[in-house]
Amino acid sequence: MQHNYKNIATKDYNYNLSDERIAKYPLENRDGSNLLYLEKNDIKKTKFKQLPDFLKADDLLVFNNAKVIQARLAFKKDTGANIEIFCLEPYAPADYNLSFQSTKKCEWKCMVGNLKKWKTGGNLQKQIEIDNCVYVIEAEKLTGDGATLVVGFSWQAVDGINNELSFADILEHIGKTPLPPYLNRKAEKLDKTRYQTIYAKQKGSVAAPTAGLHFTDKVFDDLKKAGVKKQELTLHVGAGTFRPVKSETIDGHEMHKEHFRVEKSFLQNLINAKGRIVAVGTTSVRTLESLYWLGVKLLTNSDIDHDLTVVQWEVYSLKTNTSLDESITSLIDYMEKNSLEYFDASTQIIIVPGYKFKVINGLVTNFHQPQSTLLLLIAAIVGDKWKEIYKYALANGFRFLSYGDSSLFFIN
Repeated sequence: MQHNYKNIATKDYNYNLSDERIAKYPLENRDGSNLLYLEKNDIKKTKFKQLPDFLKADDLLVFNNAKVIQARLAFKKDTGANIEIFCLEPYAPADYNLSFQSTKKCEWKCMVGNLKKWKTGGNLQKQIEIDNCVYVIEAEKLTGDGATLVVGFSWQAVDGINNELSFADILEHIGKTPLPPYLNRKAEKLDKTRYQTIYAKQKGSVAAPTAGLHFTDKVFDDLKKAGVKKQELTLHVGAGTFRPVKSETIDGHEMHKEHFRVEKSFLQNLINAKGRIVAVGTTSVRTLESLYWLGVKLLTNSDIDHDLTVVQWEVYSLKTNTSLDESITSLIDYMEKNSLEYFDASTQIIIVPGYKFKVINGLVTNFHQPQSTLLLLIAAIVGDKWKEIYKYALANGFRFLSYGDSSLFFIN
């Protein structure tokens, strides 16, 4: 009988998470966090620094090297009204790197706080001084309504020596770290470094791939000594990752779309992996599983190569016996045919209980919000065991959510 994934009841993935269990600040030492390890059916508590003890030589850890940008920009109108612009993703140019490199203007999809106070046509301005030069930054409301709109940014020097600023410079100087809403506090100086993995490289995320926050140079050294391999990909984490599921069944929830980039060398190393493939974080899971399905779609319909995207529910209707090697090889062939060293794609994939994993064998992840798509993903890996795992974590002092503790699961 076919599994009816869309009828999964949201209430079945609820648990009582009190505010005091949410980690509001990071620990002093990243790898001093707790690690919950599920070994067969036994739940164990240890420290994250012991992670290498639970992995084997030739296991492949896959990391998301996305870098969080200082995405929250504060403006003040002449009337005194405060307007906050939260930059979500680039619109023109749509490429992340090109947008960050822009030196005069660019456009972004944004959420705006206190939008009612920002009348149409009334541009916002802000002056900043950088290296003895004064710049004026202007924000113009362009198109869109509701939750998201397009904002045009422009900037120019008005006094001093113009050292041509990029949009990346603008964000770095006037932006604030986009902390998750459940922390219920303003960003502080420490968040600029601690709400960031030590291996973050590719700018564009508005939320950290938090499973990676626990890794230190010492942990990486120990993993290397243990013969564990590592690879990196990039998925720009969007604000939609925090969007609660409000519908009674999961089919009423629209999954957010996120953009990712994968290099050809990564794909080659993926199919050459000798050990288990262990994703670090749910963003890595979503990217890896999406890669498999993109490969399947290329094998069955070459016309999709101009639109590399995975839609929310489509993978549940794709019937395939395609192996991981066949799927990934089709992506490599596509790249070679088009002389690409990397490709950009997007995914809206939703992973729920009943999903059959095609790529990963295990997952390193934090503890997630009740009734969230991330908790559903965990349940897809461990089944109903998630209830016992979360009950154990609550009873044994584990810290929850972004700055909280970690866990390691393998698919049986």
